[in-house]
Amino acid sequence: MTTVTKQKCQRIGCDVMFTADDNPEGSCRYHPGPLFHDGGKEWSCCKQRSHDFSLFLELPGCKTGQHTSEKPLPKIAPSPNKPVPVNVTSDAAASANCNRCRQGFYCSDHGSRLPVRVSAPAPKVTPLAAVEKKVNVPAPRKIVDLNAKQTCKNKGCGKEFTEKENTDTACSFHPGPAIFHDRSKGWKCCDTHVKEFEEFLEIPPCAKGWHNANPDEV
Repeated sequence: MTTVTKQKCQRIGCDVMFTADDNPEGSCRYHPGPLFHDGGKEWSCCKQRSHDFSLFLELPGCKTGQHTSEKPLPKIAPSPNKPVPVNVTSDAAASANCNRCRQGFYCSDHGSRLPVRVSAPAPKVTPLAAVEKKVNVPAPRKIVDLNAKQTCKNKGCGKEFTEKENTDTACSFHPGPAIFHDRSKGWKCCDTHVKEFEEFLEIPPCAKGWHNANPDEV
């Protein structure tokens, strides 16, 4: 006795078990093809739709035919936002052969102008005199009378002196800058700080050197 093997119909919407000997025309009820687009599912035959895939498969078939063991391939609907390919090569060739396009005029047949080549501007040449750096020549020092009285401008000194009496230990001063922060006042060189301005003026100098009436020229 020959055993007949049953197969499951692969048409969507049918799923009936059948044999090759028992497969008359009209025994299968199915949907010929689904469409999937943006999360939606639709039967192309009867336009029935569903977003849930389980409910989509339960929609009754609207076509009849024979059972089959081959799975149908779903059709993917084209996206409306997908750009349509344009034959750029043919348009460019047509524009190149058009007299108006070649001369740079607008052409209604091709809808555009050929790109006009613009030559790059020539680089600017800077004069040699402008490139040369200026050399800062120090101004000559002022000639001072050795016996003329001057006032020392070193920080913390302020005494009068003459160049004839000036020595490398004649001046007592603060070489470092004064520091004023919040209510504190002091000298960075000797790290001495007070709160009152009068006390700040009385801080004794911490260095010895030459008197200097023009510290900016040193």
